[in-house]
Amino acid sequence: MSPSAPIPVVCAVIEDGAGRVLVAQRPVHKHLALKWEFPGGKVDLGETPEAALLREIREELGCDLVLTRALPRFDHDYGVVVIAMIPFVAQLAPGSAAPHPHEHIAIRWVAPAELSTLDLAAADLPVVAAYPP
Repeated sequence: MSPSAPIPVVCAVIEDGAGRVLVAQRPVHKHLALKWEFPGGKVDLGETPEAALLREIREELGCDLVLTRALPRFDHDYGVVVIAMIPFVAQLAPGSAAPHPHEHIAIRWVAPAELSTLDLAAADLPVVAAYPP
């Protein structure tokens, strides 16, 4: 992969069935410190975006998802890195543990209308715009 090729990244808009979605706050020592984001991560070589997202959510939140639909993909340029964002809408799988922040400093369930009040990572703003309330 050339340095200019976007890095594939997945994220999940996890719905709770009560009209809320899950957001997670990035740790202080990571890029985009303290920004809120939809959880997810990088797609490993040879991995499908769907498999990557299920793996990342297990690692980051200790829960299992059912992916319900894909949102439009897009590229986002952070200046130091370009990512190819691949967002999905999801719900907790039946029998899944509740989400717990293993890699984030906090998680919150918020109404979609509240998303515009959070200090979201820039790459998550197009996800918010594409997500139907």
